[in-house]
Amino acid sequence: MGLLFFFDQATSVDERQLSFYHTHTGRSLDVTYAVGGEFDEEALAEINSFLADFRTGDEIEIDTNLLDFMYDLRASLGSTGTIEIISAYRSSKTNEMLRSRGTGVVSNSQHLLGKAIDMRLRDVKTSDLRDAALALQRGGVGYYEQSDFVHIDTGRVRRW
Repeated sequence: MGLLFFFDQATSVDERQLSFYHTHTGRSLDVTYAVGGEFDEEALAEINSFLADFRTGDEIEIDTNLLDFMYDLRASLGSTGTIEIISAYRSSKTNEMLRSRGTGVVSNSQHLLGKAIDMRLRDVKTSDLRDAALALQRGGVGYYEQSDFVHIDTGRVRRW
């Protein structure tokens, strides 16, 4: 008589979950944004709202490839830590204001498209976060050691 194996389908489903803390608003969000390779539209709407321009309240659809980049980045580091958000979507008004202050903000920022995030992980050194992001080769990676954050985006692969 052969062995019978009971397969628990619930444990085999790929659930993609992210935990965020926004450093400017003090808000937190724990959200499962995809299950079994399918994006959850309600979860994506929550993320779009959470990652909205905190200065103007403007929202955009956040690139799901950016969410997957963050998910895979955290997983590659063995982290379960909360992603601290420094900057996500920026309206053109906010981007221009920041550019006028001379803070190194570019006019064609990926933040304007919902394709970039400035972040850190609570349980990972930012230099390790940078190295892991570079290793994934998924887009742009900027390292801001003095401000203690890493920029990632889904544009072309580059670094600064």
